[in-house]
Amino acid sequence: MNKNNSICFIKIFFLFMFMIMNMMLTLYFLMNNMVLFLEWELISFNSINIVFSILLDWMSLLFMMFVSLISSSVIYYSKSYMSSELNLNRFIILVLLFVISMMLLIISPNIISIFLGWDGLGLVSYCLVIYYQNVKSYNAGMLTVLSNRVGDVMLLIVIAWMMNYGSWNYIFYLELMSKDFCMQLISCMIILGAMTKSAQIPFSAWLPAAMAAPTPVSALVHSSTLVTAGVYLLIRFNNLLLGTEFLQMLLLISGLTMFMAGISANFEFDLKKIIALSTLSQLGLMMSILSMGFYDLAFFHLLTHAMFKALLFMCAGMIIHMMSDSQDIRLMGGLSKYIPLTSLCLNISNLALCGIPFLAGFYSKDLILEMVSMSNLNLVVFYLYYFSTGLTMFYTIRLLMYLMVNEFNLMSIYNLYDEDYIMLKSMIILLFMSVVSGSVLSWLIFSYPYMIYLPFTLKMLVIYVSILGGLMGWIMSKMNLYSLNKFLFTYELSSYLGTMWFMPALFTYGISYKFLKLGQDLMKNIDMGWSELYSGQGLQNIIKNYSIISSILHFNNFKIYLYSFVLWMLIMTMLFMVI
Repeated sequence: MNKNNSICFIKIFFLFMFMIMNMMLTLYFLMNNMVLFLEWELISFNSINIVFSILLDWMSLLFMMFVSLISSSVIYYSKSYMSSELNLNRFIILVLLFVISMMLLIISPNIISIFLGWDGLGLVSYCLVIYYQNVKSYNAGMLTVLSNRVGDVMLLIVIAWMMNYGSWNYIFYLELMSKDFCMQLISCMIILGAMTKSAQIPFSAWLPAAMAAPTPVSALVHSSTLVTAGVYLLIRFNNLLLGTEFLQMLLLISGLTMFMAGISANFEFDLKKIIALSTLSQLGLMMSILSMGFYDLAFFHLLTHAMFKALLFMCAGMIIHMMSDSQDIRLMGGLSKYIPLTSLCLNISNLALCGIPFLAGFYSKDLILEMVSMSNLNLVVFYLYYFSTGLTMFYTIRLLMYLMVNEFNLMSIYNLYDEDYIMLKSMIILLFMSVVSGSVLSWLIFSYPYMIYLPFTLKMLVIYVSILGGLMGWIMSKMNLYSLNKFLFTYELSSYLGTMWFMPALFTYGISYKFLKLGQDLMKNIDMGWSELYSGQGLQNIIKNYSIISSILHFNNFKIYLYSFVLWMLIMTMLFMVI
């Protein structure tokens, strides 16, 4: 175990030092308005150069800083959370591979190296989702990896189309050839690829399923790595996408994703799935503001969201540990009395998620919603934004009531032991960042402050919607779900809303059912039917029958000869008598 601890410490130290280096470089690049483009050639073949490129600017360095900070906290947290794991080193190496794949994607201006990072994320996420090796994990892993394969295929098509240009450095072609037909096709493929990775409708089913992974992995995946890869790719490609019809479609789809995730979270009782659905809602928010053209706001929210979402998952992991591995929020309650420090971290990260003033989420979320109010949008998108904001408050207050305020519901209280200080230390770093990162990033990212002048009612609309959502969450936490269904919803409607609009069933079993049925019929009628009758078993039966006949002839040839002689004589006698 000492060896494991020392290896853990080396990795944490390396990641933390890398984070400090990235922070220094970010400040230097921002102050000097620098971009560093490094490139070296691997293969040159018939005017096609395969080169390895690195793009270092304030955006990639800042994102790498956040990824390395969160991953160092998560690995330190895993040291205690996964302490009973025999192969802790294997787990931490997988997490490091995950982080390296993400960093490769962040610094790449080249579609080939982006694809290496992109596919690396998909492969390692599969290994981490199936880590606990049971049927549920295998199913979730298969759903995750096959959904992400759709995005991988889109990137492969982009690589094939970009052979027309003689180079895969997409960064050279974003503005120069944005009206070219090839680049329009490429932009469509990039949007589809980003939708699969960031789990937009109709690819949303894999995100809650990926909760089968260990909680430290969920903290990393849902904050700064896998699900944000799609958003980051679109941020890099934003110049190519501006003004295209695809972005208008993405605006509607991401708004619906945000709305759907917010509704489903209110019907969910699994602690990790509620947080996963809140991630899905925030991804919809990032995608929708990105599709309106405000890529800097999307990046700002991506970074602030990473901090409080990682903290939220860490708190959830600690609570699940103390609840004897139960994730059902109906069995929790009154936790603030027994685990006050964890409850503090959970409450602050939840309030940051809601956008409560002067926490990290407020600076990005409030800015996004005010830009939406100021923009020339139709009512459907406007309502989707504000309803989803209210729903965020709705499920957050409901969760806090179930965890912190309601009566303790478990059979025995003795499982609530003292808090684990290794986990708490890693959480305290993220707690500090969840409070201050919003204001610090708003000073760093924007060279001038966004000043948004709106009528008083529109300015206060966010607060009104949040208060109403919080009130509804409080009422719902006091009500039994069945009484709610009796007065408001039928069973069918509540099951429709609670299962992500039937998306897991529709887009997994719904798509595969006809193909599986066809395969079953082919196997039954062809493989085990006609082909068996006329090839394998049929040939065997013919040979068997002939061999039986030949053996009868062989062993009874004298009898058969005498019998045939007598029969022949009888036939000849009868013939002569007739004549």
